[in-house]
Amino acid sequence: MRRAGPALLVTCAAVAAVTALSTLAAPPARAQGGVPGGEDGLGHCTGTAPVVCHFDVTPGTYRVRVLLGGGAVAGSTSVTAETRRAMLAETPNAPGETVRRSFTVDVRDPEGEPTGAIGTPGLDLTFGGAAPQLASVRVERVRMPQILLAGDSTVCDQAAEPYTGWGQRLPQYLTDRVSVANYADAGEGSQSFRDNPALFPALRSRIHHGDLVLVQLAHNDKQTDRETYRANLTAMIEEVRAEGGRPVLVTPIVRRWFNADGTLDNGTALLVNGLGVDLPAEMRTLAAEHNTPLVDLTALTRARVEELGPEGSKALYLYDEKRDNTHTSVRGATEYAGLVLAELRTLGLLAPRAVR
Repeated sequence: MRRAGPALLVTCAAVAAVTALSTLAAPPARAQGGVPGGEDGLGHCTGTAPVVCHFDVTPGTYRVRVLLGGGAVAGSTSVTAETRRAMLAETPNAPGETVRRSFTVDVRDPEGEPTGAIGTPGLDLTFGGAAPQLASVRVERVRMPQILLAGDSTVCDQAAEPYTGWGQRLPQYLTDRVSVANYADAGEGSQSFRDNPALFPALRSRIHHGDLVLVQLAHNDKQTDRETYRANLTAMIEEVRAEGGRPVLVTPIVRRWFNADGTLDNGTALLVNGLGVDLPAEMRTLAAEHNTPLVDLTALTRARVEELGPEGSKALYLYDEKRDNTHTSVRGATEYAGLVLAELRTLGLLAPRAVR
């Protein structure tokens, strides 16, 4: 579905183990080498509001350790990486106070949507927020458990504001014990995502034992028959497991399309396609048949949208900006990422120490 509109320390780490409870977590990484850039790493950074940092690293997984604050006045700093990925929510500090935080970034090429623009090679970090203060930054290469995302434009790393996918907002909820690799791509359905070498085949090649693979594909299966849809999702489940990964089916976010009584339309809003296939219902059935964890994001987002009503729910989508009732705003994507995270925790798929 296409929209309309310090010092840099590069290190290797031991392979992270999955815990006995089959939850996603990782041991500390082991530093093994460095690259010049100043003891505080600020030699890689320019500007003040925002502070923009660039590190010439090769594709891989990197832990970023930052020291925020330290100024004479109070500060408040948020961090994004690469293509507008939210890595750290607004973090305040009192005058003179410093705050240590760390997070993990998936660096790849292209850096955003797999079929999109190449972007800038290396790792890009932006320290923004109401009053950004950066005292030091350190980057090290690590091997971490991953959450890999397969999805469409409602999930992907959107390059252009105000469009924002929920996968783009998910990393801010996680500690440096897990990495998010977002392979979601605008315009993709279950068949095209499987067929394109840059999408599911590339994602599959990244899977390590115990990694979570979240699959939300439905919005663009407008004319996909039931048998084909089921076959595509079943194949992805089986192929993820063949690589040692753990598939999780995620039903699609709802479209903001109301009936006169303030409930969501049973067709367009709830993803019943042009052939009458109830796509979320098929995902629920497949999850049960294949003993696969399910995040029923359709039900969760329906409850939230209906709670806010026709007027209040506009802020979750791009209705005011684009008259768009499918793609989410920063607020909507952030809330929906939070819903996904909560369900992963409820299902026991994330260790407590992996959640911020």
